[in-house]
Amino acid sequence: MARSHASRFEAVLDRIEVTAVVDIERDRAQALADLLAGDLRVETDYRNIYDCVDAVLVVVPHHLHHRVTLDCLGAGKHVLVEKPLALNEADCIDMIEAAKRHDRVLMVAYCMRFHPLVVRLKQLLDAKTYGDVFQLSIWTEQLTQRDEGHWSSSAQTLGGGQFFSHGCHYVDLMLWMLGRPVRGSHYGTNRCTPWMEREGTSNVTIEFEDGILGYHFGTWGARGTRMGYSFQAHCENGMLEIALGEGKLIAHTRAEEHVSGKPGSRQREEVLMEVSNAKHTELEMDHFIDCIETGQQPLTDPTGSLEGLQVIWKLYEAEEMNEVADLRGLGLDTYRC
Repeated sequence: MARSHASRFEAVLDRIEVTAVVDIERDRAQALADLLAGDLRVETDYRNIYDCVDAVLVVVPHHLHHRVTLDCLGAGKHVLVEKPLALNEADCIDMIEAAKRHDRVLMVAYCMRFHPLVVRLKQLLDAKTYGDVFQLSIWTEQLTQRDEGHWSSSAQTLGGGQFFSHGCHYVDLMLWMLGRPVRGSHYGTNRCTPWMEREGTSNVTIEFEDGILGYHFGTWGARGTRMGYSFQAHCENGMLEIALGEGKLIAHTRAEEHVSGKPGSRQREEVLMEVSNAKHTELEMDHFIDCIETGQQPLTDPTGSLEGLQVIWKLYEAEEMNEVADLRGLGLDTYRC
């Protein structure tokens, strides 16, 4: 992931200087330093770079997020940590409280909230431009296959399965767009993704207040796909679709027409927005810098991240007990520091 993470700096080099890279394998760190160019310090221990950085991007296996983030906050550094925040509630709260104690910015890298198409979709839903939303469905179909023994295959180091690791993006988006969850269910399987200890394929349905429904299907086992990455928001007066691969936000509505004097209707499609190269990780990095400079609260703050993870943990728990999860009291406003 080093190349894709490095690309986020391209648009903000007028605001920051990249000074150091770290990897436990020096060759990998050097390769990233060469990619970024410039006179960068290359280290194998992140604690050796405290004297030359003000902020850090923490991109390590999930089970290390807690320790590395606490150390960096304790050293007085602002932190943008990859998702998911941590593997359990206690560790998340540790990180939230450490950021407050040291008066540092702690932001979680839920980059999809910064995608221009997603931002526009939320604006349209909030404004009820097409009436009330009653169903939001999200598909993420990809092939992510790891070698035997890779940390992301282990439930202990990943924190769960595909749902926890990748689905957390889309639970976060559903909470952001639809509000307070009421109940839900999750079903997962590692069938045809045998490299995963837990689920490699995930289906989750959540009911929100006012009867709104959210659905996410995610798989790391797709050998072919039609949906790819697709969002469909059904509203009273039409359906809004994000076709992420095409870079389009489309409104599907019905228009009255007359055929031989007989009233009827047909579907009309209108491209509302087109973004060929979204660069949402660059927008995310720009926001992180804004928060450091102004003291504003990150859009993807750690409290909101914890709330989304609480929903996932509750859904996992209910799945094991073959029950519908009661999500009342979870998801929003459950922890404030």
